[in-house]
Amino acid sequence: MLLRILGTAAGGGLPQWNCACPGCAGARRHPSRRRLHDGLAFHGTGTGAWFLVNATPDVAQQLESHADLRPGAGRDRTPVVRVVLTDAELDHTLGLLRLREAARIEVWCTQPVHKALTTRLPLTDVLSPYTELTWHDLPLTDAGPPVRLAGLEVSAVPLSDKRPRYAADEPAHPAWSTALKVRDPSTGTSALYAPALAGWSDHFGAAIARTDCVLLDGTFFDEEEPRRTGISQRTASEMGHLPIAGPEGTAERLRRLGAQVYYTHLNNTNPLVDPGAPQHEQLGGRGLRVAEERMVVSL
Repeated sequence: MLLRILGTAAGGGLPQWNCACPGCAGARRHPSRRRLHDGLAFHGTGTGAWFLVNATPDVAQQLESHADLRPGAGRDRTPVVRVVLTDAELDHTLGLLRLREAARIEVWCTQPVHKALTTRLPLTDVLSPYTELTWHDLPLTDAGPPVRLAGLEVSAVPLSDKRPRYAADEPAHPAWSTALKVRDPSTGTSALYAPALAGWSDHFGAAIARTDCVLLDGTFFDEEEPRRTGISQRTASEMGHLPIAGPEGTAERLRRLGAQVYYTHLNNTNPLVDPGAPQHEQLGGRGLRVAEERMVVSL
């Protein structure tokens, strides 16, 4: 399978329109540092079929950035678009509105995410005058067979009950935020994508240990980054994102894996948005890397 990285930034992208922090200022001075909202596209082995993981506000630009995702001679001008969601956050779902020109949009998500997107954000009502929006259940790992998409097996690993702000009063559920597990049955290879990781459970550890490629939450480099930069009074973990560095950070756990590991979903305050930052060497020494825009990984 081919894994196409469509974007690598946390909410707001890089630069954020309302921010002049060093990361945003650096991205304005150096356009090569700009990052779109994090998202992926998967292609199955030997197929031209593909599906998106999350639909970001940048989705049109993201699709245009990869030739294989563009319309071409003999292709439908308004194709069926398939999207798998890891959560109900605005940064991962607003792109569904941008895809309204599609002949049909098929969405796979967990039950609490589906409820949020059809009641709190009534996407079906909004999109129905433009296109057909079809919803499917996203199966949880170890709770049933995975769904088949583009020749690949897809399931979700429950991570936390972190709800989007617009649905903060909805009931708790372990599958509000999930990691996506994708396996190619023709090769046996697999990838795991977790853009928001609030805690490292035994279940998540077991899932990640059996994976060939991991794309993991790199929102904040250290625990105190949100407080130090003034964006929040909460720590990284309290905001629902395990930091990269530190005794409870993910880097120490990940260096023991034999998988390819890439950090994504970088916040504008993260020093890793500067390609010259010394923190890149710290990761490199552990065999870890930062995902780059428009990167393609073959598994």
